[in-house]
Amino acid sequence: MEREWLERDYYKDLGVSPSASSKEISDAYRKLAKKYHPDNNQGDETARDNFTKVATAYEVLHKPDKRKEYDEAREMMRTGAGAGRMFGGGPSAGSSSDGFSFDMNDLLGNLGGMFGGGAGAGNGRRYRPTSGGPRRGQDLDADLYLDFLDAVHGVTTTVAVHGDAPCTMCGGNGARPGTAPEPCPNCGGTGSIALDQGLFSVSQPCSACSATGVYIDDPCPSCRGGGVEQRTRNVTIRVPAGVKDGQRIRVKARGGAGANGGPRGDLYVTVHVKAHERFGRSGDNLTVTMPITYWEAALGTKVSVPTLDDDVTIKIPAGTSSGKKFRVKNRGVKKKSGYGDLIVRVEVAVPAPSQMSEEETSLLEQLRDTSTFRPRAQAEESV
Repeated sequence: MEREWLERDYYKDLGVSPSASSKEISDAYRKLAKKYHPDNNQGDETARDNFTKVATAYEVLHKPDKRKEYDEAREMMRTGAGAGRMFGGGPSAGSSSDGFSFDMNDLLGNLGGMFGGGAGAGNGRRYRPTSGGPRRGQDLDADLYLDFLDAVHGVTTTVAVHGDAPCTMCGGNGARPGTAPEPCPNCGGTGSIALDQGLFSVSQPCSACSATGVYIDDPCPSCRGGGVEQRTRNVTIRVPAGVKDGQRIRVKARGGAGANGGPRGDLYVTVHVKAHERFGRSGDNLTVTMPITYWEAALGTKVSVPTLDDDVTIKIPAGTSSGKKFRVKNRGVKKKSGYGDLIVRVEVAVPAPSQMSEEETSLLEQLRDTSTFRPRAQAEESV
């Protein structure tokens, strides 16, 4: 390991003193992690670097055993005890006479796991650990186009996903069909080598197997031992009832295949909802427009309104203006608790001259000449 890692002052990175309590360390971390989190600082590399420093410091200091090892190692370095062995020409390894030992690689190289794979994982969605070791698969994106009613009711469907997938020929193990990976003879399948050089007992990645713990004597000719290939596959997903246009659905462990025994990434599906010929949508409410005649608007009536299940009858009071809205409770889109409402907007339909008979025209003319209703009277008087 680099000497600079032990020379890093994790207490300073968190803005606390070496005597800080566990609560003070946790409080400082939460405050700084929120301040520097990449999701809150898009494109800001300085914030990303600061977030990595804070996460790394917290991973060491919030665990009593790691904090104790870190403090003791820094104290040894400060006083010069064993410094020549720790950072001399050969590998850093050993065990002191008082029994103090620690895994330098574990302390300084594998501090991940807090944010989906490493102290520098940023938003936790992309993991790039030590080259050669188990590697988490990429998160993949896909688009899904749904009919309006499928989005409202929910549906099980498939979505085409292109990206890393387990090799078809070898099933993802990297070995030629008919053969199988074997434990690495150099490290015995552990992926690491323990070295002993006086002061510390140090574990370092096995160079023979690149820390994977396995050895492939006859690699798969298709993926060349990687166990991963690029292809398009259909993934079955369950779309919940009430999904909205533009909403993203996370499907765990259905993204890109991991390498060297690493876990799959996640799949993020963006939903696109097609328009419906009759219904509209506003949040969890459904909307529908119902035409009524001008005499129905004037005299009042009852109309049958379609819903997702069956028709309901609503009362239109006399004197209803075009554009007035009526609410039908619990006839909208399913939500976490219950259902939204159905919003009915009435629209007064006016017939074209060709749609009226001579008798209808005559009756309207009589109404025009005898009616005392003057909606523009106030406006005309003010001119």
